[in-house]
Amino acid sequence: MEIVHKIGRRKTAVARIYLKEGKGNITVNKKELNNYLTTATLQYKVRQPLLLTDNLETYDIKVNVFGGGVTGQAEAIRLAITRALVAINPEYRAILKPEGLLTRDPRMVERKKFGQKKARKKFQFSKR
Repeated sequence: MEIVHKIGRRKTAVARIYLKEGKGNITVNKKELNNYLTTATLQYKVRQPLLLTDNLETYDIKVNVFGGGVTGQAEAIRLAITRALVAINPEYRAILKPEGLLTRDPRMVERKKFGQKKARKKFQFSKR
């Protein structure tokens, strides 16, 4: 099997993954997954597509991720892994689609408008 390269995005985070057959090692920016994402919930988010398809110890994954915060990065990695698994085996689509893992979350930060403090917050109004 050759190396599968996919991209996942969430907010401003972009994750590029390289998936190949191996022992289940996940490396994020040249660090072990547990060292890069310290909380258990974020680690679960990254492993979720592998758990659902019973591939936790089948593939080695090398991840390059930048931008955004840790949660956005974890969800970007999850989307990229899901896309790679579907590219390898289209039957996984039926398992992963109902869980909402193939959907790219379109929510982005709203832009700041001129004459305002933030996107929706206004400067304090003074009548006199």
